[in-house]
Amino acid sequence: MSVLNNATKHFKNQLGGELQQMEVPEWDTVVYWKSVSTFVQQQKVIQLHAKGELVEALVETLIQRALDKTGKHLFKNADRDVLMREVDPNIIIKVCTAINSGAGEEDSLGN
Repeated sequence: MSVLNNATKHFKNQLGGELQQMEVPEWDTVVYWKSVSTFVQQQKVIQLHAKGELVEALVETLIQRALDKTGKHLFKNADRDVLMREVDPNIIIKVCTAINSGAGEEDSLGN
């Protein structure tokens, strides 16, 4: 097996791993996410950061990575304006910080 095959196998195993989670009482929900993401998924967030559009990058992170317990996306691209104008930015920051750090409830509890 080649190194590339080993690398892709490793990444597929990570993508298929358990979801991280965070209770968000302000939204009366639990937000889930995968601990890893692909460069394709990260590309738009990276581009927004490079342009200095940090708020848009946070919202993009939320749209791309926030999942329900079955692994379905909580938000769609069509939700972008509502997220940017009508949702508490402090909660978006809190959720995105957890997603980006990989710190789910298990991590914060020391497990």
